[in-house]
Amino acid sequence: MTSNPSSAASTYDVVLIGGGIMSATLGALLRQLEPGLSIALFGRLDDVALESSNGWNNAGTGHSALCELNYTPLRPDGVVDISKAVNVNEAFQVSRQFWSYLVESGQIASPRDFLNPIPHMSFVWGPENVDFLRRRHAALQEHPLFAGMSLSTDEGQLRQWMPLVMQDRKPGQPLAATWHPAGTDVNFGALTHRLIDLLRGRPGFDLNLAHEVEDLKFAGSNGWDVSVRAMHGGGERRVRAKFVFIGAGGGALHLLQKSGIPEARGIGGFPVSGQFLRCTNPEVVQQHHAKVYGKASVGAPPMSVPHLDTRVIDGQRGLLFGPYAGFSTKFLKQGSWLDLPRSIRMDNIGAMLAVARDNMPLTKYLIQQVMQSSEDRLKALRDFVPTARKEDWELITAGQRVQVIKKDAKRGGVLQFGTEVVTGAGGSIAGLLGASPGASTAAPIMLTVLQRCFGDRLPQWESRLREMIPSYGTKLGQDAALCAQVRERTRTALQLDG
Repeated sequence: MTSNPSSAASTYDVVLIGGGIMSATLGALLRQLEPGLSIALFGRLDDVALESSNGWNNAGTGHSALCELNYTPLRPDGVVDISKAVNVNEAFQVSRQFWSYLVESGQIASPRDFLNPIPHMSFVWGPENVDFLRRRHAALQEHPLFAGMSLSTDEGQLRQWMPLVMQDRKPGQPLAATWHPAGTDVNFGALTHRLIDLLRGRPGFDLNLAHEVEDLKFAGSNGWDVSVRAMHGGGERRVRAKFVFIGAGGGALHLLQKSGIPEARGIGGFPVSGQFLRCTNPEVVQQHHAKVYGKASVGAPPMSVPHLDTRVIDGQRGLLFGPYAGFSTKFLKQGSWLDLPRSIRMDNIGAMLAVARDNMPLTKYLIQQVMQSSEDRLKALRDFVPTARKEDWELITAGQRVQVIKKDAKRGGVLQFGTEVVTGAGGSIAGLLGASPGASTAAPIMLTVLQRCFGDRLPQWESRLREMIPSYGTKLGQDAALCAQVRERTRTALQLDG
């Protein structure tokens, strides 16, 4: 893909900063809602989807809480709280509906280019964890969004679901797993390319790759002046935008700080790097067909829940295990070592120090992860693949994630592990911060951006939004009939028959 900047156009209705799934999703939504909008995208790398959206920079899980145990914490009273799981699943259903619309309307030729059906499983061992999984399954199975989830402690059944995980496993250990056939593997890099292709196929869109946005200045009723530098020569330029979206992953924090909006004051970022073991033996890869999630270690961040994942990248099956957490001061995989220190301001240093004080278990966990040897990583893998051989796996670096740090009246500062939309200047600017479930919930996150920043246009857009997303404005979990209808429609449109 090459860039096609239009030097003639210096004013746009919308400027998208960042070449990942978030900018691509917002651009695609806006193009459906108002085709006449002029849109420009600026990405600092030579192609789109080279940072966190890249297929090998994330696990590709279509996050719907079918397998992720961190979304269903056990309360002190012994009750499993499923509220976050319901919200995550609701959000993913919105993404599925938007993708289905694009497929049904012929704007995306084949969903298999980016989406594949892969069963989602939770797997635990030990009496306490088995009891927890039973409670989780009991709490979820009655909810319409989780219909079809199976639980088993039978070794024979577990071998059918996950033969590689059960091979040569020591007998006598209490084991349990849940299995759901409606799980998915998503190549968010491929999806980003499809959405950008959709935008490029119509007039009024300028794709500017290898262009870095260096500054933003509010121009009042005229919108924003955006200063852009060409990465490979060609100098600098300034464009004006009525609306700016900052979807630059970890790089969004710096730009939000430069914007000067009060809503960005006091926000800090904590970068967490990650690595995976990728299987290089095709025979081993073919023995596993599921995404199997376990329980996180004590002190580990939610994004570090161990999981063994079947991947489908460019039509080829793969197998990942991880993630192994690490620490880097970069906010992007291809960022600067000075990203973290440059983000520290007088307005956020108090919150960042408070978070450092209150999160010693996380600090200890990250130190342990950084100090791991290859044998330590192999030992963790063998909890899931007892027969794993070192020569069959290679270590790869995943995308960089920046967790949000915010001021807190009681504690001084808190570390957040979700995603957050920051808007300001009368809704003329929005930025996205945070990590998981991130890409899986790109569509509902962008609906939040539309509600906050394009509220005056929503009434005229509403019928179009309902056409694209039939559940728009409702909760599927509160309408079993609509839930079943939407799940069936998206299953058919997205070819998720298994």
